Parts: sequence; structure tokens; C-alpha cells
Amino acid sequence: MADQRFVVVRLGSLGDIVHSFPAVAGLRASFPTSEIVWLTHPRWVELVACSGLATEIWPVDSRDLVSVRQVIGKLRAHNWDAAIDYQGLWKAAFLPFFGGVPKRIGFSSATIREFGVPLLYTDRVACKATHIADQNGELSLRAGAKSPVGHAVLQVADADVARVRADLGREGLSHYVVLSPGGGWRAKCWPPERFGALCQKISAELAIPCVINYGPGEEELAAQVRAASGKAKPISYDGELGPLRALLRDAQCIVGGDTGPLHLAVALGTPAVALFGPTDPARNGPYPPGEIVLRSPNAVTTYGRSNMTDPSLLELSVETVFAAVKQRLGADA
Repeated sequence: MADQRFVVVRLGSLGDIVHSFPAVAGLRASFPTSEIVWLTHPRWVELVACSGLATEIWPVDSRDLVSVRQVIGKLRAHNWDAAIDYQGLWKAAFLPFFGGVPKRIGFSSATIREFGVPLLYTDRVACKATHIADQNGELSLRAGAKSPVGHAVLQVADADVARVRADLGREGLSHYVVLSPGGGWRAKCWPPERFGALCQKISAELAIPCVINYGPGEEELAAQVRAASGKAKPISYDGELGPLRALLRDAQCIVGGDTGPLHLAVALGTPAVALFGPTDPARNGPYPPGEIVLRSPNAVTTYGRSNMTDPSLLELSVETVFAAVKQRLGADA
């Protein structure tokens, strides 16, 4: 296909950007020499860069008027064939609209979460797919991609690998399972006490140490998991995105809920056991499908941001999750 110029918008967050990679990979495969400029929050520039999908990455903070005006000015200074908004929120959709991009592709009102946003698009896609990654792919198809999704190979720097291995080596770790107890809101999170009990079983019965991955604001959560782990004594790791990719890629398995590190680990090819409660794994689960997803049949799908653990997650016992870990590791039952 002839070279074209696209602007794609996905400002955040970690898991959502990871679920955008297959769609942008589909676009890139169809337009291998075309310009693809990705708009994202400054926090995620390095994450987008590791995919190798964007020709350029323009950081923009939607809460910073100066940042917004700069990006809109840059958009107006170029000619674009299309803008694709994989976010579907006002804070993302208004950028190509005020940037003067003539063809603006986004989700229809049947898919989008914020009322009225599709008014800013010229092309509104009524998605037929269930998973958000495949829905994103339908937007790429509207932009002219031959295939809705492709495979993104995420890069991990040698320096980050060396740093993580050195950090873990000082703790005597050469192989490990990552526990990722956090999440965007507490309702999605399996209790820290159960992560601790799981850590004990992995250590005692499989002789594999655990590493607790946690992000900003999750220090207390990580401490609770450590306290509940007793003699297993997992170590905690809160590295930046580069070391995080190295940590996740080299793990034997990750156990976590619907959270960015789990989705990033899956994108890196790491075996996973995903614990789902109020969010629907058919829409937000590991992608591509194939990992072990545990969810109670009594779970009710809701995206309400409660600070209480969803009751359906309490129906996932430590024994059930441990059995899934053994299965994913190929250990004897």
C-alpha cells in the first residue's frame, strides 16, 4: 500500500496500551513504511517505544493546557490521512478533532463508555468483537489495514536484564514466580493474605521463590503479602518499566488479576494465571487467549470502582490457584 500518515491515540494506561499493540501492529504490517505518530501520556513513552510500532511518539498530558496546545499545534502543522482513537474518551478524542485531522476513526456509541464522544469522529465503528484488543483491531481495519491485529515484539534492553539479574542474584534468586497483587481498584484484587498463602505453597511444594511486583501506592499491599508469606520470604520489586519488562519476561510464571503487569507479562510471552472477578475476561482478559483464567461462575460483570474485594474473587481458593500454577509450570499434579 502507498505510504500514508496516521496519528494513533492511546494515552494510558499500562494494560490498555498493551491491548492496543496488536491493533497498531496490524496497521504497521499493512503500512510498513508509512508514518505512524502515537500520542500518549509522558509516563508511557518508553512503553510505546519498546513496541517499535511508532515512527514518532508525541507525549501529551491531557491535564496540562500547555502540553495540549503544543500537541494540537503540531497536529495542525502536518497533513494526516487518518487519526485512530483507541481510547474512546473525551480527553483523547478532542486532540485529533482540534488538531484538524480530517478523518477521525473511533468507537460508536454502542461501544464507548463516555457519552457523546463519538460526535468527534467522522468514522464511528460499531464493533462486533468481544475482546478490547480485537475491538481495537476493528478500528485499524477501518483505517485500511489488511488484518485487524498483528504481533508486536516488545524489546527488553540488555542493561535492564543485567540490572534485574544482579538485583535478584544478590537475593539468591535465579528462577522465580511473580505475584502481582495490585490493580486499578481493590474490587479486582485477590486478597493479599491469599497471595501470601500461595507464596508459601509455591515455595514449600515447588521450591520456587516468589517476587512481589508492585507499583506506586501499592507499598502497603506488598507489605501485607510479605507478612502473609511467612517463612517463604518473597522479595519485592518495584522497578521502572524497563526493569519491569526484564523481570516479567524472565519469570517462570506470573499470577495476578486484571492489571497492567499481568497483561504486559503475557505480551512478553510469560506463562500466566489470571484471577478475574468483576471485570469480564472475555473483554479484558490475557491476549492472545490461551493463558489460564480463573473466575467464579457466580461473578457479576461490573466496572464499578469499589474499594472492597469483589465477593466472586473470594470464591477462588488458594488450592485452586496453586493447582493452576502447577499446571502452567508443567509441574506434576
